[in-house]
Amino acid sequence: MAKSGDIQKLRGVTGAGVMDCKKALEDAGGDFNKAQALIEERGVLKAEKKAGRETGAGLLETYIHNGRVGVLLELNCETDFVARAEPVKELAHNLAMHIAAMDPKDTKALLAQPYIKNESQNIEGVIKQVISKVGENIKVARFMRYEV
Repeated sequence: MAKSGDIQKLRGVTGAGVMDCKKALEDAGGDFNKAQALIEERGVLKAEKKAGRETGAGLLETYIHNGRVGVLLELNCETDFVARAEPVKELAHNLAMHIAAMDPKDTKALLAQPYIKNESQNIEGVIKQVISKVGENIKVARFMRYEV
């Protein structure tokens, strides 16, 4: 049986729901690291299932670095409610900063790039993690990077 402290700790680390954390801990026999890996694996599967869903809402994010590099990013999701959620706003900001730093040529190149905050992940993986947290499809629609 999973301990409530472990469930809360796993939830804090992964952002997954209480029942998902409880099930992962039970499936992992109480091993926290195995449970975390299970949550991440299951989150990726959930994200892949949502990939075909329409993204009719979203938000625009801007970022200007030292007055010399600017980014305008359009990030789409399924509902306005999720577009206003903190994980999506944080994702948009982090992606805009990444684009400013790494200058990808297009959306496809952006998704394949290693994430500057954690190079063991690519941008597509970072987006899938947020999809698993919020339960909706998220897509980078387009972006523009300006440099003086």
